[in-house]
Amino acid sequence: MDARFTDEQDEIRRTLRDLLDKRCGPDELRAAVDTPAGHDRALWTALAGQLGLPGLALPESCGGVGCSVTEMALACEETGRALAPTPLLATAVLAAPLLLALGTGAQRAGLLPRIASGGLTATLAVPGPALATALALTGRDRRGEWAGGGRAGGVQARRVEGGWQVYGQVDQVLDGHSAELLVVAAHTGGFARSRVLLFLVRGDAAGLTRVRQTALDATRPQARIQLRHTPAELLGDGAADPLPALARLGGTAAACLAAEAVGAAGRVLERTVEYVGRREQFGRPVGSFQAVKHRLADAYVQVQAARSAAYYAAWAAAAEAPGEEAAGGLALAQALEALRRAAAEGIQLHGGIGFTWEHEAHLYFKRAAGDELLFGPVHRLRAHAADAAHVFEEAGT
Repeated sequence: MDARFTDEQDEIRRTLRDLLDKRCGPDELRAAVDTPAGHDRALWTALAGQLGLPGLALPESCGGVGCSVTEMALACEETGRALAPTPLLATAVLAAPLLLALGTGAQRAGLLPRIASGGLTATLAVPGPALATALALTGRDRRGEWAGGGRAGGVQARRVEGGWQVYGQVDQVLDGHSAELLVVAAHTGGFARSRVLLFLVRGDAAGLTRVRQTALDATRPQARIQLRHTPAELLGDGAADPLPALARLGGTAAACLAAEAVGAAGRVLERTVEYVGRREQFGRPVGSFQAVKHRLADAYVQVQAARSAAYYAAWAAAAEAPGEEAAGGLALAQALEALRRAAAEGIQLHGGIGFTWEHEAHLYFKRAAGDELLFGPVHRLRAHAADAAHVFEEAGT
């Protein structure tokens, strides 16, 4: 296997970094997260129009670029480096693959080209704080009990004349307040014969209420959505079980999230190294002290190891290699730890200014903490990856 990046992959990274360096500095980032949408719409238009980023991993027949998970992960590494507030994760990493895997021909033809062009944003709405479980990152629930168990709570769906209606509430929906299409997991069939299916809900559907929530990580906006007899369209024809598709999506999402965290960790570490090289204490740069060198060297090794794990997870997901589920979870756990370590060192080694909320190092620390709340925690990511790889099973059992 040749582990080197192709010229095309290097060009994707270089072009994306140049664009984000020009249009997504600290001031632009803070201004974007304070807008009602929570992201810079002009930047999203540029990413879609100039780079085709939303459709990077979609086939050309659906209006996409036709690249693989590897290219999407490399793009996520660059957006993570800048903490770019865009709907890329919700739209291209979570929602679009489900539409591609489960949608009917008409649904794919009507929705995916619009997503690829940047004209339609989408997200995945999973009831309760169970996104990691639904994606099989921290556990494998083959019955879909994370969706509410078919009783009160979660989201329920029922047939009505001419289609479906959904009813319930979903918290912590990424970009749920601004997404134009919601892919909602809901129970149908009553409790005795309950089954989880996925439904498409338009952002302007009757009975849909969306409220942006205050999130720990402002660069990752979340919303609470309430559904009151809201018209919905079944994703697919109902014959396929969406739970395996969600589990397969987990490996891809974990690889992209790991790459994103690695990009953020590398950036905050770069900024810290630059700062300690300029800041002087006792007549010499702080970075010249051996204790500081050791701390930064340890963080660097941790970031590089996480980067290697993220790249392997992306390759495994693209190649559908054996063990891709375990590789994704382990890479994500390692990347989140590396980001938390690099951001914590950045806060402390920046001295007094690093402890102010206004300093950008806190944005990176909040990204690590916020992602662990949504997709972790780290110890559960590792435990499930170990179970998936049968690490602790005795030989012959």
